[in-house]
Amino acid sequence: MMGFWDAVVRVLIGVIFVWLGIEKGGVFEIAQIVGYILILTSIISFCPLYKLAGISSRCEECKTA
Repeated sequence: MMGFWDAVVRVLIGVIFVWLGIEKGGVFEIAQIVGYILILTSIISFCPLYKLAGISSRCEECKTA
């Protein structure tokens, strides 16, 4: 699961990567794809790599009952 700040950082880095891919092209097109993935995972609040590793950045006290 993904916490709030994790999602915010993912969106910021994702936007930078997408911008680099659009502006610079070439090798940065790979960064653009990674940027889209980062933005998508933050929107759906789920990261498959976190699931495989058993990691959660969600606040334990913030969970609803």
